[in-house]
Amino acid sequence: MNVLFEDDGQLKAGSVLADNDASLQVEAVSGKRLKVKATSVLLRFASPGAGELLIEGGRLAAELDPNFLWEASEDGEFGFADLAREYYGSAPSPAQAAAVAMLLHASPMHFYKKGKGRYRKAPAESLRAALASVERKAREAEQIAGWAHELVAGRMPDALRAKRSMLLYRPDKNSLEWKALAAACEVRKQSPVEVLAACGAIASTHDYHFDAFVIEAFPQGLAFPPWGGVPGVRELATSPARAFSIDDASTVEIDDAFSVRELPGGNIEVGIHIACPAVAIGRDTPLDRIARERLSTVYMPGRKLTMLPDEVIDAFTMKAGTAPPALTLALEVTPDGAIVGQTTRAERVVIDANLRLDAVTADFANELPSPVDPPWTAEMRVLWKVVGKLAAARGKDDINRIDYSFDVDWSTGPEGRIAIVPRERGSPLDKLVSELMIHVNNTWGKLLADHRMAGLYRVQSGGKVKMSTRPGEHQGLGLTHYLWSSSPLRRYSDLVNQRQLLAVIDGQAPPYPGNDASLFAALADFEATYGQYAEFQARMEHYWCLRWLVQEGVTETTAEVIRENLVRFTRLPLVMRLPDLPPQAPGCLVRVAIGRVDLLAASLECRVLGTQ
Repeated sequence: MNVLFEDDGQLKAGSVLADNDASLQVEAVSGKRLKVKATSVLLRFASPGAGELLIEGGRLAAELDPNFLWEASEDGEFGFADLAREYYGSAPSPAQAAAVAMLLHASPMHFYKKGKGRYRKAPAESLRAALASVERKAREAEQIAGWAHELVAGRMPDALRAKRSMLLYRPDKNSLEWKALAAACEVRKQSPVEVLAACGAIASTHDYHFDAFVIEAFPQGLAFPPWGGVPGVRELATSPARAFSIDDASTVEIDDAFSVRELPGGNIEVGIHIACPAVAIGRDTPLDRIARERLSTVYMPGRKLTMLPDEVIDAFTMKAGTAPPALTLALEVTPDGAIVGQTTRAERVVIDANLRLDAVTADFANELPSPVDPPWTAEMRVLWKVVGKLAAARGKDDINRIDYSFDVDWSTGPEGRIAIVPRERGSPLDKLVSELMIHVNNTWGKLLADHRMAGLYRVQSGGKVKMSTRPGEHQGLGLTHYLWSSSPLRRYSDLVNQRQLLAVIDGQAPPYPGNDASLFAALADFEATYGQYAEFQARMEHYWCLRWLVQEGVTETTAEVIRENLVRFTRLPLVMRLPDLPPQAPGCLVRVAIGRVDLLAASLECRVLGTQ
């Protein structure tokens, strides 16, 4: 005796070894012995053999049309043997009955299973929907295969080009376009980025990295939302001083300027003037919401994304020939630079000059004047004396290190040309500007604290720097208070603090009380976003270092060992690991061979040639 039975969702056949009523011992066609429940047996037959039944039944099932059987079936529940009898017009042979059972089992769209060997035809609407789905999937599979073929051949289909951003940065793995790309990656044994690059979908390696950041940090795009016109500024007295700024040539957000003027009695007034957009940009205004959303200007080589619209920056930047509103810390100093008094006031300040870093000499650090001193050297010499007193009071050693400026000349082509120029930190000019900014942030931090007003402070303890709404020690700078308030055109924290400072000098209630939930939210968001922007800037500087190596055709250079196999290139701010570096003392110079540079992955292959 042989049986056709269902096992693990499949129809199988075998010969009966033992029949125990409730269950059978069966040797399947495969040779495997199975225990089969009697309720799972669909058909018992003496001949043909179990293997022959499956072969003949499969052949007959291939000749059956499920659509015809569906049309011929009654609406009610039926057994497969009943349908076989009706189809073949008489008692079906075992092979014919098996053929109908196989077809019904393989056609779940047409027939719903209701029990052992029993089925019910699917409703007409359900069947139409299922068949349409199958047809759609077939068309989709054909479409995916066609696109994948194009990608493998190095051609970018128009449909995928329209979805380029999704494919590169935010893949929808359920989309047909992504499935086609994944299939091409499998064939080419490459990553999605490599496949798309080979198809010409990435015209600029720089824009590839830049766009990735924009999509992550600015999902709504880079355009500013509507904000109205530049707000008016209240009446402010104009300072009698004439001020000058010291900035990089590319700087348009000029936040600070300085002035020096003689006072009756022989003392001197030194003015530290900070651009003051807070006199016009109030809390919860459209411009405030823009600044609150962006939180900071984003810096990168050759480009930046400003926190505020250009028209607003132009209205408040300390540009030569204008008299913008400023928050001024006025220092009364003796001729030798000692501070004997200081006040904070809001005023307009006439800006006479914008000095550029690369054009300012260190002549101001010489005690004796010279007939060939450049303009503003005398004023800077006074500032230098003040800076000397401030630095001595802080008691912190000067930090001498090399920083690098990245200058991109976009006029040479869409990819630009990079110049990486070393800049000495701790130079007299660097120290002059930084010490005055440290002093103004320290002084205004104390001013808010003395008036029991909250602010966004920078504190450092145990080497860890964080933001806080309450003042705390900044060990690295040697200060008890350090408020970020000197860059209100570029940092939201400074704009918030400037509003608090204006409330102090105007004798008004603070815009942000100490327990203001929005202040804590701004602090948390600013810290996270500022870190995100800084990490992006570091990534782009790394990218441009690699671009410089390619641009200059560098094949060998030197690097200084930091620790273990971590080295810093001597001509670039580039830190790499050299897996083949033997143990070397920190500070040792090694020769490095430059290998393959992958600008899309922003990676570099290099090896050690030996010690210097």
